[in-house]
Amino acid sequence: MSVLAATALDDVGSAAQRPRRSLNGWSIALFIYATAFYLFLYGPIAIIVLLSFNNSEVTGLPFRGATTHWYEVVFARPDLMSALFNSIALGFISAAIATAMAFFLGLSFRRDYVGQQLVLGLVLLPIILPGILGGIVLLIFFGYLGIRPGLYTTVLVAHVNWVLPFAFLTLNGRLQGLDRAVEEAAMDLGARTHQVMLRVVLPIIRPALVATLLFSFSLSFDEFIRTLFVMGYDRTVPVVLWSAIVDRLAPELPAMAVITILISTAGSLCGFAFAARASKRQA
Repeated sequence: MSVLAATALDDVGSAAQRPRRSLNGWSIALFIYATAFYLFLYGPIAIIVLLSFNNSEVTGLPFRGATTHWYEVVFARPDLMSALFNSIALGFISAAIATAMAFFLGLSFRRDYVGQQLVLGLVLLPIILPGILGGIVLLIFFGYLGIRPGLYTTVLVAHVNWVLPFAFLTLNGRLQGLDRAVEEAAMDLGARTHQVMLRVVLPIIRPALVATLLFSFSLSFDEFIRTLFVMGYDRTVPVVLWSAIVDRLAPELPAMAVITILISTAGSLCGFAFAARASKRQA
C-alpha cells in the first residue's frame, strides 16, 4: 500500500509541476472561425433590431436615438395588419392540412406496398425543386386549369405543396418508431381500428403532431417565392416586405422585419419544445 501511495503522490506532483498546455494554432483558428460564424449568422439580425429603434427617416446607420415610432407606424398601417392576418391565417390552415396529410402518409409508410418509393420521391420533390421553378410550374398548372389566383385557392395549394415534405419528414420518424405491440394489445382487448387510432396512437404522438404543426406554420409564414407567382390581390407579410424594399426603402421596414422574425422564431421554438417532449415520451 505504501508503494502504491508513494507512486500516486509522485504522479500528482508531476502533474502539478507539468506546465499547462497553451492554446495552439488550431484552437485559435477554431475560435476565430466560430466567432466569425456567429457574427455572420446573427450580426444582421442584431443590426435589424437596432435599426428598428433608430429615430431616423433613413433606414441605416448612424444611430440617432431610440424610438418605438416605427412599430407604431407598422401597427397603424391597414395593409400591413391585413398582410399579417393573411400570413397567420394562411400559415395555420396550410400547416393543419400538411400535418394531416403527413400523418396519413406516415401511417401508409408503416406497411410496404408497390410504388412506395415512387410516392416518397413525389412527396419530397418540392424540396429538391428550386423555388422559382416550383412557382412557374404552379403558375402554369393553375392557368391551365383556369383557376383564378387567390389567397385560399392558389396560394394555399402552393404553401401546402411546399410545407408537406417537411411535415412528413418531421412526423414520419415518430410514426415509424411506434411500438406495434401496443396497438396489437389494444386490439386483443377488443378495441376496434378507429378506437386504437383515437385512444392509443394519437395520444402517444400528440406532441409530435403539435411540433409538426408549428414547424409547418413557420415555413408557411415565411414562404415568398411560390407565393409571388400565384398570389392574387391579397398580400402576405413576405410579399409586403418585398414591395417595401422594391418601391422604396421604407423606414418602418426594420420594424416589420423584427415582427416577422419574432413570430417565426416563436413558432420554431415551440416546435422544438414539443419535439423534445415527443422524443422523451417515445424514449
